[in-house]
Amino acid sequence: MTGPTHDEAHGGALGSRLNWLRAAVLGANDGIVSTAGLVVGVAGATDSRTALLTAGLAGLLAGSMSMAAGEYVSVSTQRDSERAALAQERRELREQPEAELRELTELLRARGLSQEVARDAARQLTARDALRAHASVELGIDPDALTNPWHAAWASFLAFTVGALLPLLAIVLPPPGLRLAVTVLSVLAALVLTGFSSARLGAARPGRAVLRNTAGGALAMAVTYAAGALLGAAGA
Repeated sequence: MTGPTHDEAHGGALGSRLNWLRAAVLGANDGIVSTAGLVVGVAGATDSRTALLTAGLAGLLAGSMSMAAGEYVSVSTQRDSERAALAQERRELREQPEAELRELTELLRARGLSQEVARDAARQLTARDALRAHASVELGIDPDALTNPWHAAWASFLAFTVGALLPLLAIVLPPPGLRLAVTVLSVLAALVLTGFSSARLGAARPGRAVLRNTAGGALAMAVTYAAGALLGAAGA
C-alpha cells in the first residue's frame, strides 16, 4: 500500500502547487488590467504626472488590499469547512467504526479494487491511521495540509501588486508624448505572457487564452481612455 499512498499524496501536492501558480498568474493579470484601465482612463483626461501617479497608486493599493481581503475570507471559509468535515469524520469513526470501515471499503472498490483487496486495504489503512485514510479517500483532504488563509491573502496581495506595477510605471516614467504608447504596448505584452502561462498551467492551448486576454485588456483600456477623453474635453 505504500506505493499508491505516496503517488496520491504526490499528485495532490502537485495539484495544489499548480492551483497556487494559476491563482498567482490570474492575480497578476487582474492587477495589470485593472490598473492599466485606470491610468489609461486618467491619461485620456490629463497628462499630469502627479494625477497619473496618484490614480495608479490608489488603484494598486485598493486592488491589492481588496484581493487579499477577499482571498482571506474565501480561504478561511474553506478551511472552516475542512475542519468541520474532519470533526464529523472523527465523530463517525468513534461512534460507528464498523460502518466507516465498510464505507472505506466501498470507496476503494469504486476506484477499481476487487471486494477482497478493497476490504484488506481498508483494514490496513484504518489500522495505520483511520482519520487520514477517510480524509484522503472520502473527503480529498490532507489533515496536515489544510488551506492557509494568510498564505492565500499574501499571495494575492503580492501577485496583484506585481501586475499593477507594470502599467503604473509605464504611464509615469516615459515622457508625456510616449506614455500612452509605452503603456499600451507593455500591458499587451504582459497580457500575452499571463494568458500563455495560465493556459499552459491548465494544460490548454495557449492561442485562444492569449487572444481572450489581450482582447479583454485592449477593450478595457479603449473604453476607459474614451471615457477619460470625453470627460477631459468636457472640462470635468
